[in-house]
Amino acid sequence: MDCRILSLNRSCSLASNLRAIPTRNTVFYRKCSYLPAGLFRKSIRCSMKSYRLSELSASEVDSLKARPRIDFSSIFNTVQPIVDDVRNRGDAAVKDYTSRFDKVVLDKIVEDVNELPDPELDSAVREAFDVAYNNIYAFHAAQKPVEKVVENMHGVRCKRVARSIASVGLYVPGGTAVLPSTALMLSVPAQIAGCKTVVLATPPSRDGSICKEVLYCAKKAGVTHILRGGGAQAISAMAWGTESCPKVEKIYGPGNQYVTAAKMILQNSEAMVSIDMPAGPSEVLVIADKHSSPVHVAADLLSQAEHGPDSQVVLVIAGDGVDLNAIQEEIRKQCQALPRGEFALQALSHSFTVLARDMLEAISFSNMYAPEHLIINVNEAEKWESLIENAGSVFMGQWTPESVGDYASGTNHVLPTYGYARMYGGVSLDSFLKYITVQSLTEEGLKNLGPYVEKMAEVEGLDAHKRAVTLRLQDIEARQISHSR
Repeated sequence: MDCRILSLNRSCSLASNLRAIPTRNTVFYRKCSYLPAGLFRKSIRCSMKSYRLSELSASEVDSLKARPRIDFSSIFNTVQPIVDDVRNRGDAAVKDYTSRFDKVVLDKIVEDVNELPDPELDSAVREAFDVAYNNIYAFHAAQKPVEKVVENMHGVRCKRVARSIASVGLYVPGGTAVLPSTALMLSVPAQIAGCKTVVLATPPSRDGSICKEVLYCAKKAGVTHILRGGGAQAISAMAWGTESCPKVEKIYGPGNQYVTAAKMILQNSEAMVSIDMPAGPSEVLVIADKHSSPVHVAADLLSQAEHGPDSQVVLVIAGDGVDLNAIQEEIRKQCQALPRGEFALQALSHSFTVLARDMLEAISFSNMYAPEHLIINVNEAEKWESLIENAGSVFMGQWTPESVGDYASGTNHVLPTYGYARMYGGVSLDSFLKYITVQSLTEEGLKNLGPYVEKMAEVEGLDAHKRAVTLRLQDIEARQISHSR
């Protein structure tokens, strides 16, 4: 396997190199995934391009933040008929698509969780998920809002109260890897928030069963229904509601490009459903310096690359003294030993390394890229925390692999990707709450505030708004005159 870092300078066109990055061709990836692992790895060259920031123009640096392109127009054209069909045919459509895409014939798509038997798990597996549950619960429970009342003027009181979203849908991907950890990440904050109806959708196993680890997490965290279905059809069933699937008011969770497209379509439809965030393939940006272990850096990059062929990983080298050859050799060695190495190789083929002069330049680039996961594997990492502006979740120091956040540290792993960390945060307790503002005025409060409201309504020409205040003020004045006689 030829695994090289290619150095570029200003005489080499960055734009032409970026065009060489493979797009997410679903058919290509599907064909490649069926090759024997050994043959696949010999047939694909792993090359992470390298860019020295000081040798690039501002526009060239800016172009590095672009992810491998998704042709959403064609994906929307594929997904829209599925969305419409599920709306019209309900359960029957979900069964048909599950048979077509997952090769599973189902008699029933939705199960009441309380009616399902407790799954049998190995004691070590059970303990691992119990520890993760406890940590996730503790971190999200600490996010409960504290109600505050503000008296802006004498007699004018305002507050904001939190209420749970009554019905929520959680999507737990299946496919090439089962993700019971995602079941915890989504269902635990829903449990804490007090959501009344919690539908968890996940693709069924080949025998039509539910992954036992997913079921264990669902039962532990208070999920009410499990929808045995994946892809756009599962998202559509939760959004519209079917004969057996309750309609939800908000949908959460990661997924492939078809799941993401379905979420985006449905939040702008008559389904009246919101979503947590647009979410794309997994990604990580690792900042390393001369103190970083090449073994650890390579492992962190591959931990995200193995998610799938459309993942992207970025290595940012801060300063001098870093042995790039040692890191690349570790990537090669570790990738060869991975059961999902073929996926990692494809992800690495459109990933890259950035050479920064120092930590300030490294963090500046990271803020521009806005990664889903940011690992700061440098000496005295904590002192740079205040400079981080755009990232889904941050992992500080040499002993904090991204894997702990994916599973059991307590933070949530459902995070914004594709650069959306510039304007979105990850899933939290707030994601399952809505906020209502409340105000109450006494007579004195209206007398203090009312004249200003009257004047503003007059400026805007909204006489009914003004009258709603004026009539009350007149009543107060009349009552005061009456009492004074």
